[in-house]
Amino acid sequence: MDAITSKELVLRAWREFATQDPERIAAVFTPDTEWLAPPNNATARALDGTHHLIGRDRVVYFLSTEYPSVFAADRKVDFTSITADATTVIVETRMRATLMNGRHYDNDYCFIFELSDGLIHRVREYMDTRRGQEMFDGSDPQADLRAAQHPSAGSATSWRE
Repeated sequence: MDAITSKELVLRAWREFATQDPERIAAVFTPDTEWLAPPNNATARALDGTHHLIGRDRVVYFLSTEYPSVFAADRKVDFTSITADATTVIVETRMRATLMNGRHYDNDYCFIFELSDGLIHRVREYMDTRRGQEMFDGSDPQADLRAAQHPSAGSATSWRE
């Protein structure tokens, strides 16, 4: 697998994630997929769940059912950078949404996708966990102001669900 093919796989995966269709999402992951995020991140806490998802079925359930229950409306992901080699793709994004509690969410992410046999084998996800939690619990009165001021210019790709 070359860098261009790896990048295309990850971009396809993001389109499949947006469908919330379990079969389409499952098609981009290996059976033994892992998805790792920072411990105690706001999404895992909101779901009373874990930061380390193990196995394709668990990851698919998160992306098709749990994720849309937390990020309830107006989901938009802007890609600001995508870097790839044969088996690793690094994606920087900005994600905005309306949370299940009606609050606005706006945070930057970095995802590292590790590929195996033409599928995603492992995802490592990084985000500003403090900022995320502040938006979830409403402890940051400046969150909407920062969101309005945060530039999204220069994004390579954008999907709105």
